[in-house]
Amino acid sequence: MPHPPSSSEFEAACSFLDGYLASRTFLVGHSLSVADIVVWSNIAGTGQRWESLRRSTKYQNLTLWFNCIAVDYAERNWEITCTKPERKIHDPTENTPGPEIDLPGAKIGEVCLRFAPEPSGYLHIGHAKAGLLNEYFADRYKGRLIVRIDDTNPSKESNEFVENVLRDIDTMGIKYDTVTYTSDYFPKLMEMAESLIMQGKAYVDDTPRTQMEVERRAGVESTCRNNTVEENLSLWREMVNGTESGMQCCLRGKLDIQDPNKSLHDPVYYRCNTDPHHRVGSTYKAYPTYDFACPFVDALQGVTHALRSSEYHDRNAQYYSILQDMGLQRVEIFEFSRLNMVYTLLSKRKFLWFVQNKKVDGWTDPRFPTIQGMVRRGLKIEALTQFILEQLEEKDDFVNHLNPCTTSALGDPDMRNLKKGEIIQLERKGYYRCDVPFTGPSKPIVLFAIPDGR
Repeated sequence: MPHPPSSSEFEAACSFLDGYLASRTFLVGHSLSVADIVVWSNIAGTGQRWESLRRSTKYQNLTLWFNCIAVDYAERNWEITCTKPERKIHDPTENTPGPEIDLPGAKIGEVCLRFAPEPSGYLHIGHAKAGLLNEYFADRYKGRLIVRIDDTNPSKESNEFVENVLRDIDTMGIKYDTVTYTSDYFPKLMEMAESLIMQGKAYVDDTPRTQMEVERRAGVESTCRNNTVEENLSLWREMVNGTESGMQCCLRGKLDIQDPNKSLHDPVYYRCNTDPHHRVGSTYKAYPTYDFACPFVDALQGVTHALRSSEYHDRNAQYYSILQDMGLQRVEIFEFSRLNMVYTLLSKRKFLWFVQNKKVDGWTDPRFPTIQGMVRRGLKIEALTQFILEQLEEKDDFVNHLNPCTTSALGDPDMRNLKKGEIIQLERKGYYRCDVPFTGPSKPIVLFAIPDGR
């Protein structure tokens, strides 16, 4: 394969090899030859294209041959190399132009980034991309990385989630300078909210939520938009105190209700919530929204570049408008493509449903794409990091990843001696790692398949 083949050409070659290997162990003769090494290297050199096919059951003969060459003959010190060209990442200290992954306006030693997960669940592979990209740029520009726990919604957050978010960050080996919390800035956020009210840049709205959503989509002004500053301050105090009338209100920014970009249609800055906060208890009855708190805290912490996935693209104008109204320094937004996975959930809200309804073995269930779930299944963090960094220049990321299935089977009695983490090879089935060892007749052994045999 002197040139990268097209998808159809590659699949045609795989189909031919799969049929050819139906009755053969090696490509030529009855032992490993140069032909096996050359073909294996070219297939491995296609990277993710082959990995997607290898995880499926489409070419079983070819996959078995590929794994056999990779595993059984490694100990013979055959030099098997991939033909995939090495990625050269631009050094920002050089005077040569770099690829699209350069941060706009970034200067060595002056970059500050933040990774701000919400503690409403355990981190998953989507968070891994955001976290590792932040660390990558902080290291590359010799800058700072702040881990900020974005704890603005007490109804969804807990100390358990905070502890496991930090644990997942450490598991991924992300190096950071400090850990902060958005809740550390609650007093200053309330001061800013009141300041915007007094400047006529925010108002308190008691419109029912459903009606408000309809009006926002249609670009219709709220009847509360022209309230006086005194009226807004009076209602704001009702919100802060969590009174019955205050609970019916929210604080909205006065941006541009007629703009084609609907994120500028007077977004909500504060909502009332009487649930106790996991850090500050019942001190507050009103909490800032992500849209309001994020640009404010970014600016106060000296963040120079805010990495956001492309799903937030339409909200970038809102981010900059809020910063401008606050009179704070500009923070550059750097977009990266959101990681999408076929047949795999990447929603903490949906994860929570499975956990609460006991459909899975908690947030660390190996069928979940959470960091702890993937590690429990056997994924090495080094492999995850390599995969994420390979997405740097991609605009759309789709991974053809099928959820693992569970199959009941009978095994050799000696398997009851397996210990957790030990690897066993089952004849004509492949390699498996023991996740749950034998403890009694009523609890079966649980084995996880190892796709590459290692």
